[in-house]
Amino acid sequence: MNKTQEKIASALETAFAQHGFAKQGVDALKEATGVSLRTLYKYCPSKEAMIITALEYRHTRYLNTIFNSLNDSDSPKAEHIFNQIEFWMSEYAPSGCLFHNAVAAYPNSEALSRLLARHKFEVATNLAQALNLKGYEDELLLIHEGLMQSWPLLGNKALLVANKLVSEYLEDRSP
Repeated sequence: MNKTQEKIASALETAFAQHGFAKQGVDALKEATGVSLRTLYKYCPSKEAMIITALEYRHTRYLNTIFNSLNDSDSPKAEHIFNQIEFWMSEYAPSGCLFHNAVAAYPNSEALSRLLARHKFEVATNLAQALNLKGYEDELLLIHEGLMQSWPLLGNKALLVANKLVSEYLEDRSP
């Protein structure tokens, strides 16, 4: 991704996170990115492409935020992961998952539905690998999704419950 693409992706992610998907027209998105309409359409030839660009960028940022500092932490892995998720939800997703919000705004978009599924399964796979819980991807997906969807209602309590459930899986597996 070149600097212009990254600038566009970052600005689109921010615009969609702050203002949602349905209300913003292309002119508002052009303004948010700070590039010309021609440049925006060069990299994102449709509004759906703009949403996909933003979500692809967000996907990478989410995985990096949650997992990149895992080996640098002195905390237990599960605790570190849930601390990172808490940071993410507080800073970037106080109203819930942007991927789900995109699909809710455009329920007939197969591309967005596929991106949502890919994002969630990659998160679950990374969780299973990081926590040495291979074979528990479905359970981790369910816990992660429960956390994402209940965060706007329960806040930190959702995080505590999710952490407890994962800790119970880890305890069950210890010799």
